[in-house]
Amino acid sequence: MSGNTTTAAGRRRLDQQELDAICARHDRLWQAKPGGARAVFAWLDLSGLSLAGRNLADADFAAACMIGCDLTGATLDNATFFGADMQEVVLKDASMRRADLRGACLRGADLTGADLFEADLREGTIAASDPKLGFRVIEAQQRNDTQAQGANLSGANLERSKLTGIVAVSADFSDAIMKDCKLVRANLKHASFRGADLAGADMSGCDLTGADLRDAVLVGVKAAMWRTDGADMSGCLTDRASGAPVDNMPAADMLAEHARWCETGGGEGQPSVFDGVDLRSLRSIRGYNLTALSAKGAVFYGLDMEGVQLQGAHLEDADLRSANLKGADLRGARLARARLSGADLRGAQLGPLMIGPERLLPADLTGANLKSADLSGADLKRANLTGADLTRAIMRGACLRQAELDGAITAGARGIDFS
Repeated sequence: MSGNTTTAAGRRRLDQQELDAICARHDRLWQAKPGGARAVFAWLDLSGLSLAGRNLADADFAAACMIGCDLTGATLDNATFFGADMQEVVLKDASMRRADLRGACLRGADLTGADLFEADLREGTIAASDPKLGFRVIEAQQRNDTQAQGANLSGANLERSKLTGIVAVSADFSDAIMKDCKLVRANLKHASFRGADLAGADMSGCDLTGADLRDAVLVGVKAAMWRTDGADMSGCLTDRASGAPVDNMPAADMLAEHARWCETGGGEGQPSVFDGVDLRSLRSIRGYNLTALSAKGAVFYGLDMEGVQLQGAHLEDADLRSANLKGADLRGARLARARLSGADLRGAQLGPLMIGPERLLPADLTGANLKSADLSGADLKRANLTGADLTRAIMRGACLRQAELDGAITAGARGIDFS
């Protein structure tokens, strides 16, 4: 279709060649070269075209028709999509920081792994065009009894984004980072928030009827007047201690005793057991020597554990989500089925522990959840990652030599090098 064609809705239709020319001028503007111009697609029809990988930061897509557009990996920071029709658009791994998406239609859109930090999605994000009414808010229509045509925001970064009044019926927010986001009066019926981190979110007046909130983080959430009829909230992490509360134990003394036991080779102090204990109230155990600690099924969510020594520790089924484990020594640690999504493991040592002249104990991460974890520069030599989930994990500079990766999920993992 030529670039001069006008659609029934009054939008001029662009072809791929004209689109590429506009993008090239936008690139020249960003590079401070002559002939540059900001990309303005307002009220144009771009449906079905490709903008994959393009840098369109600050571009104007207001009221554009973008149905089925491919914007995979595009840079769209501070771009305007006000009132745009973005049904079935592909925005996988796109950067949309502080983008204006008010009134846009994202029905059926794929925003898997997109970065929407501080984006504005207020008031009727899911809408449909109507020749008489303009854009009218609608609910996603179901494909069948169990699957809806909602937007896919799984693994997206929505931290501090504005979603007040959003209509996101049956949308998928599973494993999304939604810390401190505003969801006041949002219509989230039958939406999935499984494994999502909603710490500090304002969900006042939300309708979560029939929603899936299994294993979601709801720490510090404002929940006044929300509706959760029929919602599945099993395994949620809330402000209430999920295991034995550490406040009922002399935890600081026990950890100090354990550290002394480690440092004196068992001559003084004694080993501590924190199996099933909620340790969040400690806030920090930075730099502690906790070699061989037993904390199976313990909750460490959000704890500052930078530089901690946990060689050979028993951390099976532990909740270490969003924990700061930067530079931690986890050689030979047992982390089978541990939840480490969103954890900072930069420079962490997860290689084998030498326990004898000829004997090495590899770190066990069998079935561990490492979604969106930052493993940049981590040592995973010989680690057992059988069945581990590394979806969207950052692996730049990580050493995976001789690591066992049978059945591991590496979809969307960035910088992974198997050599």
